[in-house]
Amino acid sequence: MTAPNGRQAGASGGDTVSAVVRQWQAVHPGLDTGPMEIIGRVNRCAALLQQAEDAPLRRAGLSRPEFDLLGALRRTGHELTPGDLARETFSSGAAVTKRLKQLTERGLVERRGDTRDRRVAHLRLTDAGREIVDGILPEQLAYETAVLSVLDPLRQGELAELLGELLGRLEGRPGALRA
Repeated sequence: MTAPNGRQAGASGGDTVSAVVRQWQAVHPGLDTGPMEIIGRVNRCAALLQQAEDAPLRRAGLSRPEFDLLGALRRTGHELTPGDLARETFSSGAAVTKRLKQLTERGLVERRGDTRDRRVAHLRLTDAGREIVDGILPEQLAYETAVLSVLDPLRQGELAELLGELLGRLEGRPGALRA
């Protein structure tokens, strides 16, 4: 069967998704599995990358969402409110509040009340929080560099551009991502 891109769907590749595609084609020979070949591989790559990248976080006693909060505070370089952090990390306000409580108790984040509005909290990293982020990030980037080294720089650029185009479309279209 030929996929919309003109390639023989599922015909090549020894990865997990190729095996799944071959199984679906055996059960439903007329089914266009082209989308599965892309989305399935993106999902599988994301899961494997996250699993490996979470190892340094686990060693530091952090979850991925906690590190995302610390990273947002570090990369913006200024105090943020819990609402700001929710937007920066695509998290719910309740989830951010829970994580901030844990990070504050661990001494990684400091909370300062607003002088004009007592309901507002301003958050910033402590020195310990900054050290954790600055210690983990280079390790993660080195891992990512090693993973991507199988692609030459031109192909890496093409992949980044294509994924950026897809992500931009998904982020810009309400309802494009199913709940």
